Amino acid sequence: MEQVMRNFFLFLSKNKPLTRLAKKYGLRFGASRFVAGETIEQAVEVIKQLNKKGLAVTVDYLGEFVDNEQEANDMADHCIEAIEAIHREKLDAQLSLKMTSMGLDISEELVMRNMRRILDTAKLHDVFVTIDMEDYSRCQKTLDIFKRLKTEYDNVGTVLQAYLYRTVSDIEDLKNYHPNLRLVKGAYKEPPEVAFPDKKDVDENFKKIIKMHLLNGNYTAVATHDDAIIEYTKRLVKEYNIPNSQFEFQMLYGIRPERQEQLAREGYTMRVYVPYGTDWYGYFMRRLAERPANVAFVLKGVLRK
Repeated sequence: MEQVMRNFFLFLSKNKPLTRLAKKYGLRFGASRFVAGETIEQAVEVIKQLNKKGLAVTVDYLGEFVDNEQEANDMADHCIEAIEAIHREKLDAQLSLKMTSMGLDISEELVMRNMRRILDTAKLHDVFVTIDMEDYSRCQKTLDIFKRLKTEYDNVGTVLQAYLYRTVSDIEDLKNYHPNLRLVKGAYKEPPEVAFPDKKDVDENFKKIIKMHLLNGNYTAVATHDDAIIEYTKRLVKEYNIPNSQFEFQMLYGIRPERQEQLAREGYTMRVYVPYGTDWYGYFMRRLAERPANVAFVLKGVLRK
């Protein structure tokens, strides 16, 4: 049943008419639990509250299905606006973004132009930028662009997904770039030809890539809500005397906030992924696909209305 629900919400996440409808009607039906508002001003207020609790942030202006140059340029403008807000408000925050929102499906030249605009502004204000990973079909293109940008900028990292078979070799391939990597399980629906179908295999691969990347001496963001992975990471860094300054934990805004605060109190860097913007629908559906408990929470919110 859980797998059926997951597939259903992943299917909905790619539905363009529903995406347009969601933009029209705004953040309703529980989405505000996971999305920090539709404007940068609203997101700034959320980030300030998280910072007060000792939590760092990475902020993401949501955008999917970008299929024209003007929209991609507008998305880049929103990213620059977010960087300037981080600087102006003196927030403990970074920026995350997706290559498709920068025009990946249109042209590489457009992506590079937008990314250089963003990274130049980020460098000026000392803000780190993470390139999110999307579905498998865009993985290689994303990594190729990351490699090009990494030769020009120090303030850029990317994401690798534990459920893909290729990820171990990607860690090896990238190690000489000394990358700052966010490691995640992966939230897209991928076929068994390219991704582990069983959770236990994904978990084992997750542990394997965390260990590989940390022992390569590179900065590692362990993005998980899974206590088993969190405890594994704690044991690993203790065993190999890896300093807290070489890694951090990351979780999504609205999911396990008490655990986030607990990790921060224990002295770990705990970074919260805070999305905002009008194009929140696809992101929201993937969160519902990940955990049935999220669906129950949303239904309660709907019934109260």
